Amino acid sequence: MDITVHRPGELTTADRLAWTAMQSKAHLHGSPELANPFLSPEFALAMGHCRRGVRIAVARQDGEPAAFFPFQRSATGVGRAIGLGVSDAQGLVHRPGYEWDAREMLRACGLAVWEFDHLVDGQRAFETGATGSFASPVIDIQDGYEAYLAHLRREAPKFVKSTFAKERRLLRAGGELRYVHDERDPRMLRTLMRWKSAQYRRTGRSDRFTQTWIIQLVERLFHTRTESFSGLLSVLYADDRPIAAHFGPRSERIICCWFPAYDPAFAKYSPGLLMHLRIAEAAAADGIAYIDLGRGQKQYKDSLKTREISVSEGWVMRRHPVAFGHRAHRAPVRALRNAVVERPELFEPADKLLKRIGEIRSGRSHM
Repeated sequence: MDITVHRPGELTTADRLAWTAMQSKAHLHGSPELANPFLSPEFALAMGHCRRGVRIAVARQDGEPAAFFPFQRSATGVGRAIGLGVSDAQGLVHRPGYEWDAREMLRACGLAVWEFDHLVDGQRAFETGATGSFASPVIDIQDGYEAYLAHLRREAPKFVKSTFAKERRLLRAGGELRYVHDERDPRMLRTLMRWKSAQYRRTGRSDRFTQTWIIQLVERLFHTRTESFSGLLSVLYADDRPIAAHFGPRSERIICCWFPAYDPAFAKYSPGLLMHLRIAEAAAADGIAYIDLGRGQKQYKDSLKTREISVSEGWVMRRHPVAFGHRAHRAPVRALRNAVVERPELFEPADKLLKRIGEIRSGRSHM
């Protein structure tokens, strides 16, 4: 196996085209998850502009690219999935039938350990290091929006009835609704980030938009547009006032739900749900196969999903002191977080506590 390691900007045009071609044809070979936009060369290139240590390993067979493995590397040889913490799909993009040895790949990349938290299915060499697998709900729209709506009416009739009732009330109270599937106004992107920051604070979560590199990444992806990839900003307006928005990457076949938010003044109308239905309708018309709602328990995801795919977390290691030290440091944190998130009797009180903390931070406490 001939493996070379490059910075994102060092990839040749031919290599990038080969990478994109592997993603475009992945569904034809039974690996639709490899078409995820978080596994695209465009995402790797954007990450390379925003974070240090971003590298791409290119494996070749008979002189031709057989696989692309994007990762981040520290000076001590600790490796992480590219965009760990914000990317919802991780792994190695490869041509059909390609197999690799995990430790050999790590050795070629100069890594003692490689950590992941959204490893996609079909990565057998890396799955040996998985410590847990988790459901990631999706919305199937390959058969069209009407087929999806029929599924919702059959599986969740109360949800459909209440959502469209809220839409009618919103029309009476807020005026005409207008949906823009691909909004190009950067001011609206900044509005979305403000909404999302406020939501993080309101619910007691860590505000991702206090991190400069995440802001830079979102803005760079917003301006990235190729035939196979774009940063998609979708906005729902009521009487020309924005009430809900979403930003996330899209490939030829998949849209990833990344940063959805809404104006709290319209919360009683569930504008986020109305927006997601319009995203599904426009995406279906655009030839998208499915919308990946992302790992994590949320009531709105349960209401919208048609099925679930699986992602894994864990790490693959070489026998190296750095690897053992990294795992010893990270394993207890992950175990505690997953124990809380996956068990309702623990998650619900923890969630209420975080929201209470958020109220205090936002100055809305009546104490």
